[in-house]
Amino acid sequence: KKIEILNTDAEGRLVLCDVLTYVQRFSPSIVIDIATLTGACVVALGNYFSGLFSNDDKLAYELEKSSKQTHDKVWRLPLSLEYEQELSSNFADFSNVGKGKAGAITAACFLHQFAKKYSWAHLDIAGTAWKNGKNQGATGRPVELICQFLLNKSNYFSI
Repeated sequence: KKIEILNTDAEGRLVLCDVLTYVQRFSPSIVIDIATLTGACVVALGNYFSGLFSNDDKLAYELEKSSKQTHDKVWRLPLSLEYEQELSSNFADFSNVGKGKAGAITAACFLHQFAKKYSWAHLDIAGTAWKNGKNQGATGRPVELICQFLLNKSNYFSI
């Protein structure tokens, strides 16, 4: 696919789209990508919730269930045609950024263009990966959520 680069600072999503395309050769049933992708997710959700996007309602539900079990909060945001249209380009299949607002959503819609052949979820952890202040440092999020998700998929036990 041809991509018009409108913002060179949105390079992370270009790397992710390569990965999402590459994994297709392995015919995965589920792909979950995790990235500190957008400052817009921090604006929308702050530092308490990670943004969750998915093309599969069942997968989103399972991640939300794991979120509740671990108290590693996620909030599902939409993927829809209206937002995908924000990525339109006169020169390519689409552009790497949207034309206006909803930057976290248009970034996920961009990734979704490369993840249509399998169940996919994107966790935008831009607001939850790092803690500022007296206890500054990496939070480890969403490791516990993903571990619980995998345990739930295995029907083993919960942490």
